[in-house]
Amino acid sequence: MSSLFQHRSSKKELMDDLNCEGTVVDQTLRELEVINKWLGGNHVTIDGLQRLTGIPKNISAPLVIVDIGCGGGDMLKLVAKWARRNQLEVDLIGVDANPHIIRYAEKNTFEFPEIRFLTLDIFSTEFEALQYDVLLATLFMHHFEDDQLARLLSQVSRQARLGVVINDLHRHWFAFYSIKTLTGLFSKSAMVRNDAAVSVLRAFLKKEWVDLMRKSGIENYQIRWMWAFRWQIIID
Repeated sequence: MSSLFQHRSSKKELMDDLNCEGTVVDQTLRELEVINKWLGGNHVTIDGLQRLTGIPKNISAPLVIVDIGCGGGDMLKLVAKWARRNQLEVDLIGVDANPHIIRYAEKNTFEFPEIRFLTLDIFSTEFEALQYDVLLATLFMHHFEDDQLARLLSQVSRQARLGVVINDLHRHWFAFYSIKTLTGLFSKSAMVRNDAAVSVLRAFLKKEWVDLMRKSGIENYQIRWMWAFRWQIIID
């Protein structure tokens, strides 16, 4: 393995700046929705949600699902459609620390009254007080350092009544050079062109997930590799 991929990068993504706003953010969120749709990575979260909840079965309503790092709300739209197909009453809550992103997400999901949003820091006491059944984290965990992740995983695994579904990237040379080439050719967003490649370098190997679970004191979990170079982690 190249030294570039041996260890997680600590380089920050442009999107990590909570003050970023305006047309560049809107363009980035639009492009990310398209990229995740066409590369097939969204399926990892929906499949994990299906596996965790065992739908169809008797689930108390409404099922409260929190999506942290919700971005433009595109994953919550897919969850809403999944719930409608299964005739399941849901309360879907998107959480993001950037108020500019939340405003975009509210406009992007206006056709889905079951979706609402909170501008919250996931390390805040307000988030810690939030009650929910399922926590989703799609392409979000790689934004944090290992010690932060261990603390967060320990907290949300206790907080979520049914469990946690994580969908995040596999740090791999093919994933890195593929997304770098694709975004270089087709993206109009400088943020996407930068962050897409950086996100792969900040992503995980399987052994790193296993180590994070150990540090978090989590024993009941499953890790699967899935297409689009994703890890699906289900904590129950």
